[in-house]
Amino acid sequence: MAAAACNRLLLRGSLYGLRFGSRRLPALASPFLSRGHRLGPADDEIYQKTSVTVMQKEPDSGFLILSYSSRGFNINGNKVIGPCAVIPPAILQWNVGSFKDITLDSLALFYLLEPQIEILVLGTGAHTERLDPNVLSFLRKKGVAVEIQDTANACATFNFLSSEGRITAAALIPPPPSVLIE
Repeated sequence: MAAAACNRLLLRGSLYGLRFGSRRLPALASPFLSRGHRLGPADDEIYQKTSVTVMQKEPDSGFLILSYSSRGFNINGNKVIGPCAVIPPAILQWNVGSFKDITLDSLALFYLLEPQIEILVLGTGAHTERLDPNVLSFLRKKGVAVEIQDTANACATFNFLSSEGRITAAALIPPPPSVLIE
């Protein structure tokens, strides 16, 4: 079950059509009309692909989140589009659309890692959101401390904990654009 959850974490979401009144728009009619941050195979024409040039330059160098936007993150100079999981020594795209999609299955990767991470920093978007208490309780039982914050503070917290040499992972959802372009 855990392996299947990890595989689902890396798979892309399906395409969603939108309905306005009685008119149904085709999926991905606009990059701003898709549900959350779930991307499908057709998104490569609209969004740029995630590009990672170097996963880790030196064995002891950690990741540093340089910036974020509504589209994704800049981690050590690598552009990551959409939600991501930062698990030294890897950066992965994380298949969630919003904080509502954060479940035990979507977090399986973080509690199955060896060596075990000390702290998981969760960035839930523009605001700090509440997660299912059962999910948080399960992670505590597995020995993983969880820090839930808005994405801006989660990026800063991850950078700080990593610079202290803590075994830290991050699960980050980009904040939505503050102004919808019509």
